[in-house]
Amino acid sequence: MPLIDPVLLKERLAAQAGRFDVDALDSCDSTSSELLRRAALGAPPGTVVVADRQLAGRGRRGRSWSSSPADSLTFSLLWRLPPGRVPGGLSLAVGVALAQALDALGANGVRLKWPNDVLLAGDTGFAKLAGVLVELASDRRGTQACIGIGINLAQPAGDFPQAVAGLNQAMARVPERHDILAALLLALVDVLDRFAQAGFAALKDDWHAWHAWQDRPVQLLGEGEAPLTGVCRGVDDDGALLLETAAGLSRILAGDLSLRAA
Repeated sequence: MPLIDPVLLKERLAAQAGRFDVDALDSCDSTSSELLRRAALGAPPGTVVVADRQLAGRGRRGRSWSSSPADSLTFSLLWRLPPGRVPGGLSLAVGVALAQALDALGANGVRLKWPNDVLLAGDTGFAKLAGVLVELASDRRGTQACIGIGINLAQPAGDFPQAVAGLNQAMARVPERHDILAALLLALVDVLDRFAQAGFAALKDDWHAWHAWQDRPVQLLGEGEAPLTGVCRGVDDDGALLLETAAGLSRILAGDLSLRAA
C-alpha cells in the first residue's frame, strides 16, 4: 500500500490546506516521538506526521499502539493554544472531532469514553476503535500540544486488555485513507479553533452527545487505589469526570473507567 501522498491530501483539505504541513513516513518509532523531535527543532503548529508503521507507538499510561498501513491510520498533529488558554479537556475535545468526522464519513455506532477513547457500539457491548494521546509543553507563547491519534481501520488480531474494533465493522465500505485523514484534520481544525476561543466548555454538550456511559454505573481504577464505583454523570467545563457515589458527586481528574457489571 503506498504512503499517504501530501499532494492528494492537500486537494482534499481545500481551503484549509495551508494550515497543515504533512509528512508521510514508511515507519518510525512513534509519530508523536517524531513530531516532538521536530518541534524541538522549530517545527510550526500544523505540522503533521503520519506513518504507515509505528515500531514503538505510545498509548495512554504507557500502553503500546501497534499499526500497519492496511489496518490502521496513525498520525500526530502539532498545535498551539494561545496564552491564557487552559488545556483542560483538550483530549476530550479531540475525541469530539474524531467522532464528528467518522460519523460524517458514514460510520455507525461511534461513541466516546472518558478521557480519550473512541468506542464502537456493537451487539455485545463497546469496543475500542481509536485512541488519543495528548502531550503538552508550555512557555511564554502559550501551550504546545502534540496530539497523537490512532484509528483501527480493521479489527486488530491478538490479545488485548479490552475489546477492540475496526472501522470496517462500522460501515459497509471503509473510505480511502486520504479521505479519512482529510476528514479528521478538517474536523480537528474546527474543534481546536473553538477550543482556543472558549475552552472545553464550548464543546461539553457535543461531548455529552457522543458519551457512551452517561448515567450508567461505572467503576474507576486509579494508580494504587481501591476501585471507586458510582454513576457516571458526564464531565464538567474543564473535562473532569463527574462520578456520583454514595458520598456525593466527585470530580475525577485521572483514572481508568469501565462499565460496572450488573
